[in-house]
Amino acid sequence: MSSNPATVAIPDYRTGIWKADPVHSDVAFSLRSLMIGKARGRFADHDVTIVTSEDPLGSSVTATIDVASIDTGNAARDKHLRSASYFDVERYPTMTYRSTGVRGSVERPLVEGELTLHGVTRQVPLTLEVNGFGPDPLGGRRVGFSATARLSRREFGIGDTVALDGGGVVMGDKVSISLEIQAVLQK
Repeated sequence: MSSNPATVAIPDYRTGIWKADPVHSDVAFSLRSLMIGKARGRFADHDVTIVTSEDPLGSSVTATIDVASIDTGNAARDKHLRSASYFDVERYPTMTYRSTGVRGSVERPLVEGELTLHGVTRQVPLTLEVNGFGPDPLGGRRVGFSATARLSRREFGIGDTVALDGGGVVMGDKVSISLEIQAVLQK
């Protein structure tokens, strides 16, 4: 365990390489639907690696998400979202995220990074919350993180804009991303 003063704010902080536990992690999204509600979904298949360094602000994350694993709870909608009209999973089967730095404080970190989606790469910062480090029941070590981001689907060339009678659009442009990651320290 590090005795770095910056890590005092993160009890039981450990350096190392951590892999997300897919059973205890969630990559979810929501966006405005019909201007009156929100459509929600998740990506079931993802590979997330976190590297914690001696200085927590020097840590990094990489992620690959299988876009075809989208699940909105509606099979017909999921099929449409996988089509060339939206995600075009035949041409763009994955999206990737690669951090480029961490800024802010240990208590309120902001992860800077690049999201590549639909063949387009854009800067997408993640507001991060460190939920904690600790032992798991099998004798291993775990860490938990929550993160949020917001992006424009149009900036990534995803989907069309269908107008509603009376104003507004069928699907909003702004997408809220919510990540709940529980990762296991690799030996």
